[in-house]
Amino acid sequence: MEFFFSYPEMTGTERDMLDAGDLDELAVAVEAAGFHGMSLTEHPVPGARWMAAGGHQTLDPFVGLGFIAAVTERLRLLTHVSVAPYRNPFLLAKAAATVDKLSGGRMVVGIGTGYHKAEFFALGVDFDERNVLFDEALDVLPMHWKGEPFSYTGTHFSARDVMALPRPVQDPIPIWIGGNSKLSRRRAATRADGWMPMPGGPELSTTARTVQIADDAQLAEMIVDLQRDAAAAGRGPVDVQWTYTDRTLQDPTADVDRHLEKFAGYQKMGVTSIVVSSKSTESAATLDFIEAFGATYLS
Repeated sequence: MEFFFSYPEMTGTERDMLDAGDLDELAVAVEAAGFHGMSLTEHPVPGARWMAAGGHQTLDPFVGLGFIAAVTERLRLLTHVSVAPYRNPFLLAKAAATVDKLSGGRMVVGIGTGYHKAEFFALGVDFDERNVLFDEALDVLPMHWKGEPFSYTGTHFSARDVMALPRPVQDPIPIWIGGNSKLSRRRAATRADGWMPMPGGPELSTTARTVQIADDAQLAEMIVDLQRDAAAAGRGPVDVQWTYTDRTLQDPTADVDRHLEKFAGYQKMGVTSIVVSSKSTESAATLDFIEAFGATYLS
């Protein structure tokens, strides 16, 4: 089982996101503690009401992960998640390839279709086109990363005999897909390297049919279905990353046996990595969490 640390999400509007700690200092601590990777999420221009009601701030994930890459040697660098429809897919591919190249091949592109309508409107992206745009990104990313001439016509662009250099180190960069819908799971099984189910509530749904994961039993069933679909498509097992949100983990030295039992249960059902984070709002507390988690679960 591999563990990723997600930079703490600062909710509301009263604090600055980096109150949780300088990104470079935390990244060095995360690597020293034994974590496999570190992740950043994305909201470039969320609605003010959503923010005031508890929505979270973010850094630009690609810029932030590039900063992390510069001070670490082995951490995997994950966008959890970047909203693919927000960007022209060539710009998305170039950002990911740049981080992968400069980090020596440590990028993992975690992408989703997005759910925050106000953000789509602010960015000039049609919310109702998000699935079409997402599938176009899945087409374009591996072609861009090959570093060979190609052509592709999308909904809002036409690329004729183009190529992108330099190539990333990885061929291709792994793509993990976030989301709980059947469509997201089918994409992960047939077109990606990993699936990132989301433990959140209805706000993560883009349709009236909210797909929530009620318990571990439901998650296990979804993983069985995912791997069955992957096998039917002639593909090997797909990585699965679960976000562990148990509040008692905020003290990593408490209730250790129960957490170890939960981690073992997730591994048995096919989860290959776990994301954890702290709810800290100051650097010292974040560093304490990272060190304690590493000493308790990663040593």
